[in-house]
Amino acid sequence: MGKPSLPETDEPGGPHVPVLLDEVVAALSPVDGCRIVDGTFGAGGYSRALLAAGAHVIGIDRDPSVAPHVQALQAEYPDRFTFVSGTFSELDTLSANLGPIDAVVLDIGVSSMQLDQAERGFSFMREGPLDMRMSRSGTSAADLVNTLDAENLANLLYAYGEERKSRRIAQFIVAARETGPIASTLELARIIEKAIGRKPGDAHPATRSFQALRIAVNGEFDQLVEGLFAAERLLDEGGRLAVVSFHSLEDRIVKRFFDPDKGGPALSRHLPQTAAEPLRWRKAGKAIKSGAAELARNPRARSAVLRSGIRTAEDARMTDYSGLGVPQIRGAA
Repeated sequence: MGKPSLPETDEPGGPHVPVLLDEVVAALSPVDGCRIVDGTFGAGGYSRALLAAGAHVIGIDRDPSVAPHVQALQAEYPDRFTFVSGTFSELDTLSANLGPIDAVVLDIGVSSMQLDQAERGFSFMREGPLDMRMSRSGTSAADLVNTLDAENLANLLYAYGEERKSRRIAQFIVAARETGPIASTLELARIIEKAIGRKPGDAHPATRSFQALRIAVNGEFDQLVEGLFAAERLLDEGGRLAVVSFHSLEDRIVKRFFDPDKGGPALSRHLPQTAAEPLRWRKAGKAIKSGAAELARNPRARSAVLRSGIRTAEDARMTDYSGLGVPQIRGAA
C-alpha cells in the first residue's frame, strides 16, 4: 500500500501530502540512530521527515511506481535509507536481516499519488482503465465488476464499502455489462450515479463502491491485520507503532488490535470472570485527527485517524482475526 493514503473527494488536494506528519513523527519519537520501518512508503513523505530527524529508515512498498521517490531518498541519504519491495504484511520478514527495529509507521489505503494517476484506475473523477491494482498484477477491479453475479457483487459492496444501496448498484452493473464489458472508471461511476442518484452537497455516489472494489482487489483488510501482527512480532519492549487509517472499518481493526478488550463480548456478572489478556501495547496517546490548519491545506485528510502504541514485554501473539471486526462478505467461503 502506498503512502500517504487518502480518501478521494471532489475537492482539490495537493499530491504527495503526508497526513498528520508532525503527529506521526511525535508518536514515533525518532532520535539519532534509531531504526524505523515505513511500511507504506508511497511518495516517501514520512520517510523523509524521519530521516531529517536523524533516524535510519527502511521503506517498504509493493507499488513499482514509487521508484523515483525511492531513488531520490537513496541519493540524499545513502547511509540511512534502505528500500525493500514487498507488502507491509511481510514487514517482519522483510526487515529480518536489517538489524533491530525501534518503530513502525503504517499509512493505510490508497495514496493521493495513485489517485492522481488516471491510468491506475483508482479514481472515479478521472477517465482511466478500471484497474485499482497497487502491485499492478493479479485480479483487477474490471475482473470483479464484469464476472461477479449480482448477489456476490452486492455483498462485496456492502461489506467493504458499507454501501446501503449495494443491491440496486449491483443490478445496474449487471444490466449495463450485457451490452459489453465495463472497462473504464468514469463508465462505472456513471452507472452507479444512474443507479442511486446524487444530491447536491453529498459525496460522489461512487465513493463507497470504489472503496469496496479497491479493498477487494488489493486484499487490504488481510494486509492490515497481517501487518499489525507482523509489527508486534518485530518490535521489542518499548518499540513504537503508529497507524494512520482513513475509514471506520480500518480504524475499528486498529483500535481493537491495540486494545483487544474493545472487541470482546460483554461478560455477564453472573458468569465466572476470565483472566484478562496480557497487554502487548501501552497507549501512546489518544486517537488523533487532523486539525483545522491541515484540513485547510489538504481537504482529503478530513477522515484520517492516527492511533499509536508502545510495545510491552509480553510475547507477541499469533495472528488472530477474532474480535477485530474485520468485515466479512456474506456467503463467502
